[in-house]
Amino acid sequence: MAARKRSSGGRKYGKAAGKSVKRAMHKKKRGTLKSGKGRHPKVKSREQAIAIGLNEARESGAKVPRKRSSKKSTRKKSSSRTSSSRKSSRKTSSSRKSSRRK
Repeated sequence: MAARKRSSGGRKYGKAAGKSVKRAMHKKKRGTLKSGKGRHPKVKSREQAIAIGLNEARESGAKVPRKRSSKKSTRKKSSSRTSSSRKSSRKTSSSRKSSRRK
């Protein structure tokens, strides 16, 4: 079976990015990788270690694709529910609670 080739764009991530991710993974294995400055907790998840490595590579100017936009922001835009309908639903739920107390 022939291996699939990437279109003429070349490598998606640069070699420097790979090195910084590798270093972050080794630090994580040793238990010395932390999620920020100061007294932040140790990183335990593999995904978080990779993200830290890629972020460091990005800051140093290595070839790394842009961050994906968060799902939260796209979710807000596509929301069809209006604020007035939210207010009315809150009113009905609060009236239910007061009737239970009596």
